[in-house]
Amino acid sequence: MVWERSSERLFIGGQWVKPTGSERIEIVNPNTERAFAEVPSGSEADIDRAVAAARSAFDNGPWPRMSLEDRSAVFERLSALIGEHRNEIADLVTDEMGCPITLSLGMQATTPKLLVDNFLAMSKDYPWRTVRESTTGRALVLREPVGVVAAVIPWNNPMVIALMKLTPALLAGSTAVLKPAPETPLDSNLLAELMKQAGLPDGVVNIVPAGREVSEYLVTHAGVDKVAFTGSTAAGRRVAELCTPLMKRVTLELGGKSAAVILEDADFGAVAESLRIGSFRNSGQVCSLKTRLVVPRSRQAEFIDAFTAMVDTMPVGDPKDPATQIGPMVSARQRDRVEGYIQSGRAEGAKVVRGGGRPAGLTNGWFVEPTIFTEVESGMKIAQEEIFGPVVTVIAYDDEDDAIRIANDSVYGLNGSIFTADPAHGVQLASRIRTGTVEVNGSPVGFTAPIGGFKSSGFGREAGPEGFDAYVELKTVGLPRDLELAG
Repeated sequence: MVWERSSERLFIGGQWVKPTGSERIEIVNPNTERAFAEVPSGSEADIDRAVAAARSAFDNGPWPRMSLEDRSAVFERLSALIGEHRNEIADLVTDEMGCPITLSLGMQATTPKLLVDNFLAMSKDYPWRTVRESTTGRALVLREPVGVVAAVIPWNNPMVIALMKLTPALLAGSTAVLKPAPETPLDSNLLAELMKQAGLPDGVVNIVPAGREVSEYLVTHAGVDKVAFTGSTAAGRRVAELCTPLMKRVTLELGGKSAAVILEDADFGAVAESLRIGSFRNSGQVCSLKTRLVVPRSRQAEFIDAFTAMVDTMPVGDPKDPATQIGPMVSARQRDRVEGYIQSGRAEGAKVVRGGGRPAGLTNGWFVEPTIFTEVESGMKIAQEEIFGPVVTVIAYDDEDDAIRIANDSVYGLNGSIFTADPAHGVQLASRIRTGTVEVNGSPVGFTAPIGGFKSSGFGREAGPEGFDAYVELKTVGLPRDLELAG
């Protein structure tokens, strides 16, 4: 496979075609602050071409009419190719957005294959066709592909989130236009090459990197049946505003300000180690991270000692160094945003016990030290708004009811954790936390369970068998009682 990072073309209709305009997107390495590649910035005319290609592939092409087994065979080949290119994917995403390379080899490059494999396994048992009998009638219930999907993804976990949407959509028989973030379009272009090599028919997936205005044009396009968006809550509200008048199907996976409720009986050393990943994964640039640490007032000092000791073991630096655990922010703008929140926390009276600035000795790169705030009140800005950087707040509680109140004191409801020596009690408390996911003692939920948010964290679910639900339309066919169906 011949593939180059920089490109002068867009992937539309199964081919690399010239863009209609001349605007370009420079891809800047957040560690060196230097541009290392560029791609075309798509225009509205390019979106028209991409949607037309996806529309034709859905309305007239073979993909929706193939058997599930034949579509699955394409994704089996794709899974193998992703595995073969694991190192290249990891290296590419690290260069694009600064994810530490050790994490990229796992989260950014290994997870895509696992995700595809899980969807393939779950698709075999998904109820694509069921017959329902009752005294009042007999019905064939079909789950048919939703049509043309506009998949709009962020920069922080790009290939994983792309495949979180594309895999169930395409296995269901839909087609798609993928709009990657301007910061990370290169891994989407690599994915296009891998899909083409796997045998995906022309037009089934089309990829157009673009800015905000062109993205809005895509989600409102008359040829798009369904919008699947992952990003900030502010951007998600805008997508919902645009789609609602058009009666367009939409799912939104948005921001979070997740709480880790740490009970008095918890092992603080084990909790701190779990939060190494649970609070600081991808340098704090993950929506599901536990950034509000709700700790018993009676043991607050003990917890802070354990937690700061753990943070002191997290090297900050070059994301290509395997030892690095905290890399740069994705952009100068993102670093400015994070630093603004740190300044706000100080102004509101919270105390910085670790970090709070830029790491010494790093003259290049958009770095922020991992930062811990204590003496935080739940209503403070740093405890209410998503920062999307390596900044956590420690909030003290008096009893379990107070802890649950603090955990729920948020407009968000994406994720959360309960840490306790009594996991069964943790499961009971999980029912009181208003979030889409609650992890007991940091236990991951895997890809066979649905993920998504309550409240301002969005609506709809991804992963699990429920991940297919967003990409199908239900159709009911009334059947004569004496009709025998084949298959």
